[in-house]
Amino acid sequence: MGARMIKTVVCTAALALWAGAACAHQMRAAISTVLFNPRSGNIEVMHRFYSHDAEHALQLLTGGPADLTAEPRDRLKFAVYVHEQFTLAGRGADLEPLTLVGAELDGDYLWVYQRTPAQADLRGLTVRFDALRDIWSDHVNTLNVERGGQVRTLIFAAGAGELSVEF
Repeated sequence: MGARMIKTVVCTAALALWAGAACAHQMRAAISTVLFNPRSGNIEVMHRFYSHDAEHALQLLTGGPADLTAEPRDRLKFAVYVHEQFTLAGRGADLEPLTLVGAELDGDYLWVYQRTPAQADLRGLTVRFDALRDIWSDHVNTLNVERGGQVRTLIFAAGAGELSVEF
């Protein structure tokens, strides 16, 4: 192999590694939990997003710069966006609208918190979870619903609108 060929192979390999490393963190996925907390009497919702994805989405949504690490306002903007993209409706009982509790950074993740009072005669939930799916069609939101020691999972992928879980 000539020096030019070796240089080409090395450069191609380096570019492939760089491109792979740049995209490695982008899994286009978020995970959330709906927890029935008997101590508080609330349904508590916890959303976990990759902070890089949240920051990039916020830049696209606002058309400007975003810095989730340095700007609490940007974390709040993203939390409001998630709050508007996530709906929880009761089956067998009406639920009060979710209240946005807040957002926080934890390592590579941005957490968004919501809650609503639980209803005793609730037989199930109908959920809509469009956060980031309205920006990237390949984004997947996984939602675990924990109640009474049981966990049920809903997966919001391409084409999923409202999904339901029965208790």
